[in-house]
Amino acid sequence: MIEEEPNIVTSGKSQRVIIDGHPFSIEIYRAETDQNWMLEIVDQDGTSHVWDDQFASDKEARNAAIQAIEEEGAVAFMRGDNVIRFRGR
Repeated sequence: MIEEEPNIVTSGKSQRVIIDGHPFSIEIYRAETDQNWMLEIVDQDGTSHVWDDQFASDKEARNAAIQAIEEEGAVAFMRGDNVIRFRGR
């Protein structure tokens, strides 16, 4: 029996921001069947940074993203040394 993938709910709190002159996409989403929200920040090159922790609300996830970008700076999310590349790329 093939199990269907759950529908993904995207939060209205997802947004594009510019930090230190660099654009980022803050993606907040969850599976339709889940209560907790996932957080992902995508830089201008399409590099994705996904939080291991989940959040009880989409507002909490958005605030964590903004705080991380402001504290770490935009460059921390753009360094190639903290990215694990998939094979074949």
